[in-house]
Amino acid sequence: MNTSQAPEAAVTTFSQEDSLPRVPLPTLEASCERFLAWCAPLLSAGEMAATEAEVAAFLRPGGPGRVLHRALEEYDATDGVHSWLDTFWPYRYLGRRDRIALNANFFFLFRDTDEDQVERAAGLVAGALHYKSRLDQESIPPVTRRGRPQSMAQNTYLFSTTRIPGADLDTVRSPYSEAWPGPSDARHIVVFFRGAAFRLDVLGADGVPHSLDDLRAGLRAVMEAGAEPPAPDTSVGHLTTMARAQWAAARQSLLARHPRNGEALDTIETALFCVCLEDFAPPDTQTACDELLYGDRGNRWFDKAVSFVVFADGRAGINVEHCELDGTTILSFTDALLSTPADEHARRSKARTQGPPVPRPVTFDLDDTLRSQVRSAADAFARYGKDTATSTVSFEDFGADTAKALGVSPDAFVQVAYQLAHQRAKGHLGATYESIATRQYRHGRTEAMRVVTPETVAFVTAMGDPAADAATRRTAFLAAAERHVARANECQAGQAPEQHLWELELIQRRRGAGLGVSEQPALYRSPGWLKMRDDYLSTSSAPSANIQYFGFGSTSPRCIGVAYVLLPTRFHLYLSTPRPVAPQMHAFAAELRRAITELRDLLAPGT
Repeated sequence: MNTSQAPEAAVTTFSQEDSLPRVPLPTLEASCERFLAWCAPLLSAGEMAATEAEVAAFLRPGGPGRVLHRALEEYDATDGVHSWLDTFWPYRYLGRRDRIALNANFFFLFRDTDEDQVERAAGLVAGALHYKSRLDQESIPPVTRRGRPQSMAQNTYLFSTTRIPGADLDTVRSPYSEAWPGPSDARHIVVFFRGAAFRLDVLGADGVPHSLDDLRAGLRAVMEAGAEPPAPDTSVGHLTTMARAQWAAARQSLLARHPRNGEALDTIETALFCVCLEDFAPPDTQTACDELLYGDRGNRWFDKAVSFVVFADGRAGINVEHCELDGTTILSFTDALLSTPADEHARRSKARTQGPPVPRPVTFDLDDTLRSQVRSAADAFARYGKDTATSTVSFEDFGADTAKALGVSPDAFVQVAYQLAHQRAKGHLGATYESIATRQYRHGRTEAMRVVTPETVAFVTAMGDPAADAATRRTAFLAAAERHVARANECQAGQAPEQHLWELELIQRRRGAGLGVSEQPALYRSPGWLKMRDDYLSTSSAPSANIQYFGFGSTSPRCIGVAYVLLPTRFHLYLSTPRPVAPQMHAFAAELRRAITELRDLLAPGT
């Protein structure tokens, strides 16, 4: 990160990174103790006993846990290592071998405006270019949360960043790296329309952005050039929906086929970001969300870090590749874009008229085999999308202010409500994941929180007990909410077991033979580990007045993904799950409405 040009005393975008505290590395004993506490509510007595036995074996002197943890301590103390999670994150995200489209990428649906498609798209481009100019100059102040500066390291992956598929492990091509020092010097974006891709230079030779009028004219020229869709089975973006090893092999075939393909890939991979112009308007909000999550028609490059999607009616959103970017960073980015008018972005970035940028087609040379792969990838992903059930749920009469007025943490209120709704919809509780931001640490990202506690179980039990009176239920709810807040605070403080124990498992996979731990420790096959991480609900929040909905795919065959926007006066959710779980998902949505109403009544003064 380039801070040499800024005065030493100035608080520039990255100037506080090295002074942020390191992510705490819990002791092995603490993580094992917390692990047993976290999984206990999900286990039978026999399963708990079996898990306790495996934890004891893991912890024994000279046992595998001791060896692996010692290796992690040594890594954490190594020069140049920012965090003991530095290797964990690449293996967690870049090591996944299934498709990232729908499974890993996430989206935001932006608030509506009265702009038409071209005007909206041009405004988003202008806003993003302004943000980049500020980032390059390091004039974006570090985000603070409760007075504490947050890591800004993820901002280096916003522009010209692309995930590159690999046979065993993906990589990331990005600026601010050894291969590409400093900010991106790319001047172009890639615009998709009707499955065709076009390079559009949006910065002049001197790095100054084109004016809004130039951008609008350039985007219209793209739509004119792409009026006729490309030949069938030539929209290479479809290949980015494949499982990673398959896509890696197809990419190698592209490179071997013709030098033009390497040039085309280079154009896409180095582009500042993508803009996906759709030639249709979704009939409703849920369809707009679905299109943002897994819309395709060859009109996406899912490996690109940032892709703006703009529909024919001017509605818009963003699809994000998750490996280096979390929701909190994208929220700050999109809030900066959407809270300032486009013409003001253009003025502040010193954009000027330079003549409309001329779109240049990005084309690939394909043989019959590659065309067949494009076709099969398109068909397979279309089926996968149809096999996904989704739903939007909107509460216009409930929000964070409602929960606060009732004396409860808003996040705790809705998370406990999720548990009650899940119990009623499915007849049981199940492992629930909640993402907790930890960007107050150096290169911090998120921590995995498990929501089900003994207090949650007691509350749900009380709600199902006809003999329990309102006072009993109220006391049980408040205890569950209080415990939720306490656990979230522990996670924010880095005192959580899952990622610590998971990284120990990954160390065994990577280095076990050399460390004398040649076999996976049995703890990772114990009922507690398997049940705690078998998500029935996977939850994450994105609070911003600039977005309507936030969404992602489910994480397992039985999981319901719960992405929620909880604002002072409204509460919006996007649910997703595999098609066989659709009836339970819809039941969950209905029971959530009932639960929110019941809990408001339960906590209302005088009840």
